[in-house]
Amino acid sequence: MMRRIFVVDDDRDHAESLADILEMRGYEVEIAYSGEEAVERFQVADFDLVFMDVKLPGKNGVETFFAFRQLRPDVQVMMMTGFSVEALVRQAVEGGALGVLHKPFSGDDLLAAVENAKPRGLVLVADDDVYYAESIATLLGGAGYRVRVATTGREALDMMQYGGFDCLLLDLNMPILSGLEVYMALKQAGRLVPTILITGNATSSDAEALCPLTEGLLVKPFDPGTLLQKLAALPGRAAA
Repeated sequence: MMRRIFVVDDDRDHAESLADILEMRGYEVEIAYSGEEAVERFQVADFDLVFMDVKLPGKNGVETFFAFRQLRPDVQVMMMTGFSVEALVRQAVEGGALGVLHKPFSGDDLLAAVENAKPRGLVLVADDDVYYAESIATLLGGAGYRVRVATTGREALDMMQYGGFDCLLLDLNMPILSGLEVYMALKQAGRLVPTILITGNATSSDAEALCPLTEGLLVKPFDPGTLLQKLAALPGRAAA
């Protein structure tokens, strides 16, 4: 499927030259020349990747990036700059931007950035702690994964029935329908995907029963980097 790319740059010549390169490679491209124009367009259009100039008039590129993140937390943005603005760039990267291209950069650099920004797999986070689930979703979204959240075992089962997920992060300690029950129901229905267990009690009987069958166990609170490493090690689209 053709990927849609959004170029946000007040330098019209530079923006149009990027669009030309990308369109010749088969990408669909739109351009905005200010942060305000970009946010207005982003509210009504969906893009797979954004190239964002840091030094925009009015709302600068970093402010525009964070406005994008509020609208769509999993947005993928590559910052661009021809100036020494390390503090702004660092702020964007720490907030989840993919990185920075320093102007002038080559067409090969541009296309390599597009290739490296291919969206990763779709992850279902099943955890009855809403705030914890949302924090994991934010972490994974910033790393390029697409994420959905289920806060009950029943909701997780219903969402998994439709398919399309590449990985399941499954809390074992959900009420009413436990993680073990969710896992066994998915197995019986032939809907299993690579599963990473989450628990506050590593010695529980459910953890002991399921851990050998899954992609591993994370004990709360765990290092976010460990979760990303486990996801990166998964086969197929879950890690891609």
